[in-house]
Amino acid sequence: MPIIVAHGEGRAEFEDVTAPENLDGSGQVALRYIDNYGHVTETFPANPNGSPRGITAVTNSDGRHTIMMPHPERVIRAVQHSWHPDAWQENGSWLRLFSNARAWIN
Repeated sequence: MPIIVAHGEGRAEFEDVTAPENLDGSGQVALRYIDNYGHVTETFPANPNGSPRGITAVTNSDGRHTIMMPHPERVIRAVQHSWHPDAWQENGSWLRLFSNARAWIN
C-alpha cells in the first residue's frame, strides 16, 4: 500500500546498538518495512529512511501506546495518494487502520 513518509529523520535510532535485536522477541515491534517478497528490508525504496531491521512502529510492553513513522493519517482518502487504483473511490487503503481501531474501542 502506498504510504507517506514525511522526512528521512523519522527512522528508528537506538542508543544501545543491540536494541533492535532485543526488540525482535519482545512482541513490541508493531510494523516493519518489507520488500515485494515479504522480507524485512533496510534498503530504499521499500524502507525509505533506512530504519534498522525495518522497524517502523514500536509499542510499549502492554500495547497501549504505539509510536510510528510513516504517517498513515496523511493518506486516508484516495485523492491524497499520488496514484491509486481506479477502484478506490472516496477512501484510501489506510483509512481501514483507523476504522478498525474505532471498532475495537467500541
